[in-house]
Amino acid sequence: MKTYTLDEVTDKLIGKVGTPDRDKFEYELQIDLIGQAIKQTRQERNLTQEELGRLIGVQKSQISRIESNASNVTIDTLMRVFNALQAKVKLQVELSHFKISLGQ
Repeated sequence: MKTYTLDEVTDKLIGKVGTPDRDKFEYELQIDLIGQAIKQTRQERNLTQEELGRLIGVQKSQISRIESNASNVTIDTLMRVFNALQAKVKLQVELSHFKISLGQ
């Protein structure tokens, strides 16, 4: 019986790195991980969704949506969440003639 690596299976089922399907998969995975990290950190800090929402000026339902699917949130809101959770954040954008880094 032939065995396959995780990379081989991922390439076969989702697509090779750099293809649109693989890029979409990787993006959605990263967004999901961000939501999970926010939820876990909030719980470690003994904050309810309502308390975190109050800290950053949004409703509890917005925190719930961020934790379950962070893809439909503004960078401003995410930065406020990270700030409230005392997270270190680095954002780097590189274009052909432009580079900017933001971080705390």
